[in-house]
Amino acid sequence: MTNKNNEILYIGITNNLERRVLEHRNKLIKGFTEKYNCTKIVHYEEFNYIDKAILREKQIKSWNRKRKNDLINEYNSKWNDLYSS
Repeated sequence: MTNKNNEILYIGITNNLERRVLEHRNKLIKGFTEKYNCTKIVHYEEFNYIDKAILREKQIKSWNRKRKNDLINEYNSKWNDLYSS
């Protein structure tokens, strides 16, 4: 997730993407996304097993900003909000 100017990136996992995005958008979750107004979902990946999702989350979190941007640009070059799609 990111903010309206794509300046901040938040990486996390959930078992219900739609619910989690709505929680962030409505600032129901206190913390990072509320503080930095991260309301746009610009990239997501689906996994069948939680352990694989956790490994991928840790992997992406360890990347530098350029590599994270490259991942987003590969699938969503305009950084559109993917929530409605």
